[in-house]
Amino acid sequence: MLLVVDVGNTNTVLGVFDGPTLVQHWRIETRKSKTSDEYGVLIYELFRLQNQDARAITAAIVSCVVPPLLMTWEQACQRFFHIKPLVVGPGMRTGMSVLYENPREVGADRIVNSVAAYERFKSAAIVVDFGTATTFDVINGQGAYLGGAIAPGIRISADALFHHASKLPRIDVARPRNVVGKNTVESMQSGILFGYVGLVDGLVQRMRKEIHDLPLVVVATGGLAELVGSESVEIDHVLPLLTLEGLRILHERNSPTVGE
Repeated sequence: MLLVVDVGNTNTVLGVFDGPTLVQHWRIETRKSKTSDEYGVLIYELFRLQNQDARAITAAIVSCVVPPLLMTWEQACQRFFHIKPLVVGPGMRTGMSVLYENPREVGADRIVNSVAAYERFKSAAIVVDFGTATTFDVINGQGAYLGGAIAPGIRISADALFHHASKLPRIDVARPRNVVGKNTVESMQSGILFGYVGLVDGLVQRMRKEIHDLPLVVVATGGLAELVGSESVEIDHVLPLLTLEGLRILHERNSPTVGE
């Protein structure tokens, strides 16, 4: 089985594939202070709780946007699974041209998402990933990565209100009963959620005007994809685990048996 690891700034998402099938996945907090031993023990415990045998892992691939944790995860895979994981980065066979001024600047997760979206839809696409930051990534009809946009994440926006407005409380990001809030919490939830939906739809509409390939699909992924996607008029598909699928595809394209 294949272990896929997507290390983000706030959360780390783990998945286990048996061939093309995702058999299990987990979302844990990303903590720079954790050691490789702590992450290894955590993985074994997650497997145990789901009645899965961690010893069945025979390969792994890691996408990491937190540089201090890359070696930590490599060491965890080597010590607990006795395998050297593939790492998403420069030099990896992606099957996708990156038409960015400096391709090395593109976050690993953004390329992973783009590969997965194009593989699934075989058309031009915009991938909106709701993470610590919200990223917009554009792929043309020939499967080339064109670039995108980066906006503050929805939780960052909520935290900014709490930290910089003395009388406003910390709130959960959730859909309020109405757009017109009847109390402070609902008013904040309305401004954050529906304001953010407006940000997403507005950016996607502007991107559509610059992309001439049709058909074009808009895909949402990440932790808050379902919440925002349910309110958006521009998002066509909500695939919260798109990144894990992209990691599986990249592992297939870079496994030692490819081309043999």
